[in-house]
Amino acid sequence: MDGASAAAANVDIPEHLRYTDDHVWVDDSVDPVVIGVTEHAVQELGELVFIEFPETGTRVEAGDEIVSLESSKAVTPMISPVAGIVKYVNREAYDDPSVVDNDPYGEGWLVKIALDDDEPDLLTAEEYAKVLQ
Repeated sequence: MDGASAAAANVDIPEHLRYTDDHVWVDDSVDPVVIGVTEHAVQELGELVFIEFPETGTRVEAGDEIVSLESSKAVTPMISPVAGIVKYVNREAYDDPSVVDNDPYGEGWLVKIALDDDEPDLLTAEEYAKVLQ
């Protein structure tokens, strides 16, 4: 277990990803960037029962609500940390939301967005771990 994971109440925080303080992760090492919710968010939400996605081709701005996550506890919006065009949505997660519960950093990704030119202002794994303390 790396330092960031150990510091963050026993949730996985992959070092190669970037984060927002509202529990969204971004893999900006690929194009389009891949976005999902963190393990902490999954634990807080409880079992997901439905996910509403944007249409592919939709333009989003940082701060827009782009995905709606419905669990047994509540309906929670996911806020986009980036601006760009939605290129892909995870149809597997739409068909079976438990894929997000079981693998939030892998098969449970939510959207892929082609970024506008500006670099998003995101947290490192270590900075995100501090948010969870």
